[in-house]
Amino acid sequence: MFTKYANFFIWLYLEKKIKHKNKKFGSCYIRKVSVYLYATFHTQDRYHTFEKNMKNILILAFLIILMTSCGSDDKPKVIYPEDGIGEIQELRKDSTLIEIADLPIHIDSTKYLIHPIGEYKIYGSRGSYFSSSSYGSGSFSISGYSRYEISGNLYNLKFEEIESEETRLLTDKNIRIKSVRFLNEIFDKTKEQFLVYRILDKDTNLDKKLNDNDISTLYISNIDGTAFTKLTAEFHELIDWDALVVKNRLYFRSIEDSNKNGDFDKDDKISYQFIDLSDKEWKVKQYKPI
Repeated sequence: MFTKYANFFIWLYLEKKIKHKNKKFGSCYIRKVSVYLYATFHTQDRYHTFEKNMKNILILAFLIILMTSCGSDDKPKVIYPEDGIGEIQELRKDSTLIEIADLPIHIDSTKYLIHPIGEYKIYGSRGSYFSSSSYGSGSFSISGYSRYEISGNLYNLKFEEIESEETRLLTDKNIRIKSVRFLNEIFDKTKEQFLVYRILDKDTNLDKKLNDNDISTLYISNIDGTAFTKLTAEFHELIDWDALVVKNRLYFRSIEDSNKNGDFDKDDKISYQFIDLSDKEWKVKQYKPI
């Protein structure tokens, strides 16, 4: 029996390592299997017939724990297409979610209202949603606004021109908008109005979810949501960004998974980039500070 379990764990380790192409999966199983084998070996001499049934139950429970506890924390941020050239397909929207919007936000000195749009997961029957001020244990609030920045876990934005009341959506893609900031200092100097976004736009770790375990990217648009443009390169994780009024530029740093191990670490390459905000095409240019 002991040998069978040992062989099972060896197979499990190899299967997970091959499937995920990630050494962390293997090390996770090795650590936990070592504990299991140690405990099993040392309990064999202590227990006899009466304890065997209980021992088998504990072994089964331990197997379940091993199967479910390894991998979630060690999953890489990027899992590349098997052929190395394919693209990650856009994640479909979850049909079990319902769409809601926060009250509109007006940024000083602009001619537009911004309606933050999010979705809330359906937990109960539709007839019970509006019987109180919340969805079950959740809240109707989906965004926050402070100092020219909107934050949250937003699915889209709708822009409304104040005078005409005409509206337009930012995008028809399935994305998550983590933050959007109005470049007020640039506006004060140039009278040009831009919005800069931190966005999750692809399920890069292929877990069927768009969340902070996926790559964060940088986008920019005009104040009305037009010219919505991605600035970071594909499979580049956004580190940070800043707008410098003195140069009328938007600077940003990103990191590339140079060794293609699915994680971002000290062995990967950091790119230093900027765009000239006076350039209507927003062409990304590299610079070398070091």
